[in-house]
This record gives sequence, structure tokens and C-alpha cells, in this order.
Amino acid sequence: MALTEALQQLTGRSGNSTATNTPVIEKSRLLSLLTELDALVGLDEVKRIVREIFAYVYVQQSRVRQHLKADPVVLHMVFFGNPGTGKTTVARLLARLFHECGLLSQGHLVEVERADLVGEYIGHTAQKTREHIKKALGGVLFIDEAYSLARGGDKDFGREAIDCLVKGMEDYKNQFIAILAGYEREMEWFLSMNPGLPSRFPIHIHFPDYDADALLKIAKRALADRQYRMSVDAEITLRRRIQEVLREVRQEPFSNARWVRNVVEDAVRRQAVRLFEHRDPKRDDLMLIEAADFAGGARL
Repeated sequence: MALTEALQQLTGRSGNSTATNTPVIEKSRLLSLLTELDALVGLDEVKRIVREIFAYVYVQQSRVRQHLKADPVVLHMVFFGNPGTGKTTVARLLARLFHECGLLSQGHLVEVERADLVGEYIGHTAQKTREHIKKALGGVLFIDEAYSLARGGDKDFGREAIDCLVKGMEDYKNQFIAILAGYEREMEWFLSMNPGLPSRFPIHIHFPDYDADALLKIAKRALADRQYRMSVDAEITLRRRIQEVLREVRQEPFSNARWVRNVVEDAVRRQAVRLFEHRDPKRDDLMLIEAADFAGGARL
């Protein structure tokens, strides 16, 4: 189902809300905010869906100003993807964007996982989950590896956390946005085990693994941010290494940008060891990463 269709189908009981206090954001301001999203490496499909979300929000606000019927917008989401594909980064950016739109009062991100929500005795899980929901009011509650809440079976306290989350979404409607995130296969299983959840999380966004070009671009940007640059041979060496690793991980999860940032960190340390032997390294020496600096280091 297309995102717009899902939003139209799942935003409210009647779809005929004509609230007069709908927050308004200028189109130019919204486009300016979205440039930060556009600056992220890759994620073309993610960017397209996010822009569609904000176009829908903008049009609903415009319809209210023109005294037309408008749908209340439900923005709870599911993020599918491997580690290091930008899920947390996009969630944090969405929180800020929704704050700028007036849909969230604070625009902060509260990131949790199973250990933060599931307690050790009866009643403890509900207490912990409610506490984190309250912390997220005005912002986004981001639950990483959300599928782990359903892995322990019917008697596991993780089910209690799910029930408490659903109740919190009803009790604090429109006061926070919940985002469930995790590996694609596990999240598909999780949603199939909880038939009531898909209708409560109408927006599904898939974060693909990065290809070699994107990972190389991430590495260059990470180095440039620290005032380093690669020699031609270093770039060739890194590209080959990325391609080798991508061939190795075809059948298993891959940490994507996290991995390539670890490779960059290793290279910077190896450059430091290499330059330690120099009596007086020049400015260019201090900035240049050579092919040898990418030898060994981080694997998967």
C-alpha cells in the first residue's frame, strides 16, 4: 500500500476533522529543513517517503486553513533495516522536523531497547515502559530491535511492554511519535505475531544496505570532517576492501556505515603510528591518509 493511501486510511475514525488550531509551517521553511535530510548519503527511497510525509502534512494544514475537511495525521512508524543504515539518524531528524511543523512540542528523541523497557518482576515492565513514554512526550520514542519484545513467548514480560506501549499511544494520542526499528526479517515476523500493530504503525520505511559508492562517500565525509583526506592509492585500496567485505556479507547482516567509520578510525590511528616516526611531519603529512593506513583493522 502506498504511503499516502495508508495515511488516508489510517488517520482517525471519520477522516473529517476540521480543527482550527492546526499548526502551520511555511513551505519555504519546510523545504529548508528537508535539505538536511537531502545531505545524507544515499537513502534515496527513504528521502522520497519522508518528503511524501511532509507534503501530506503540509497539504492537510493548508486544507484546514481553507476550511476543507482534513485528516488527523497518525505518524507512528516502523523502520526496517540492518545496523548502520541511518535509522537512528533519520529518526532524530524527523523529531526535529515534526517539532518545526508544530506537531511535536519538543522534538527530542528517546532511544530505548528491550532492557530499558522489560522489568524483572510483575508490574515492573509496565512501570519502566510508562516512564520512557513520559520522557518521550513532545518527541519521538525510538525502540531499537523492537522484535526482541516478542521473542520470549506468551509468559515473557516483553509482551507486557508492547501492551503498555499501545495503551500509551492511546492515552497520549498526538503527544509523541513511536518508531519501532530492527532487522527487516525479524520486524516482519514481529508484526505478523502482533496483528494489531500494523494498523497502529501505518508508515513503514525500509533502509537498504549501502553500496560500495555510498560507503566510500561516507568514509570520505568522515575523514573530511576531521580534516583528513585520502591519497589516490588509499582511495583505491579502500574501495577494494569495501567491495571484498560486501561480497562476504551477502548472506548476513552488515553494520554498513558503522563498519566504514570503524575502518576510518583504524586508519587515523595507523597514520598516527606511521607519523610518530617522522621527526617533523608537515601539514600535508598530518592530513594525508595513505594506502598502508587501511591495512588490517576493522572487519565485520
